[in-house]
Amino acid sequence: MSQIDTAFTKQQKDDNIWLSQTNNSPFNLVDHGVTPITLNTEADVGQAMLDELLKTAEEKSGDINIALLGGRGAQQLHKLLGKLATTNQLDALFSRLNVFTQDALAPMSMDNCFSFVRDFERILGPDFFNKIKSFTPMQTDTPNLEAGLMKYLQKLSSLGGLDIFFLGHGPEQNQASHLAYIKPFSGASYHHLAGLIPISDSILAHHISKFKAGGSQVNEVDEKECRNAQFILTLGPAAILQATKIVQSVVDADSAPAKVETYAKVLSTPLSHDEQEALSQLDANPGLWVRLHPNVKSFVLPNLGCDKR
Repeated sequence: MSQIDTAFTKQQKDDNIWLSQTNNSPFNLVDHGVTPITLNTEADVGQAMLDELLKTAEEKSGDINIALLGGRGAQQLHKLLGKLATTNQLDALFSRLNVFTQDALAPMSMDNCFSFVRDFERILGPDFFNKIKSFTPMQTDTPNLEAGLMKYLQKLSSLGGLDIFFLGHGPEQNQASHLAYIKPFSGASYHHLAGLIPISDSILAHHISKFKAGGSQVNEVDEKECRNAQFILTLGPAAILQATKIVQSVVDADSAPAKVETYAKVLSTPLSHDEQEALSQLDANPGLWVRLHPNVKSFVLPNLGCDKR
């Protein structure tokens, strides 16, 4: 492990680079499980996610720091926020929001149609971005990706971390799954705030397919640049565990049917009481990290089949 900043350290496993806070807390191995909340429609999920944001606004004063979820999982939430931003109904809330992205493919131009930033702008709209307090995306077009990620983390740390981490659930091979873009066997551990990891074929295919399924206007030039991306920038397990609240949504089992089994695996896989065994489980299946958070709302649709188990 090498020192790279007065507040952060770098650890490398194979070709994976992970960044941690120097004063990270000890591993708290308490398995809370996951209790899915099945709602009838994507619109219902979007409203439930908005309600969680409104609850946070009521429960605390001052700024609210959130990590947006890309792809289809939060589209209905983003449509609601975008519509509300055209009115003055939630202006007081918007003025408190510090908004962060949680993952990205790189190197890639920030205006690529497969960039989460462009997708957020498309759905949330200009009024939303004009009204929020700040927007901090991961920089994918800088010649020094590691330095760009450090700057992002410094901003997040200076604001006190995330109040809400809006998470999805991505399928991987062998019934594993990823959160943000923490892929299996990338070496992510409990103290890693963010990482720069080599891209995988499964992540790339999932990323492109979810943009197309989500209605993004895509083109061949941008898709070619996206397919040439070499790295994934992602928030890590520490950012998940340190967030005040996790709001997860899994709404696209129709277009990504593997999620039926991979989400079921998360529900049915208790973590070992042995720390090293548990860390091995989490490395093999990063979707399990959500089980370690004490405050999770996991919203799903009936097509995930949770009510049939």
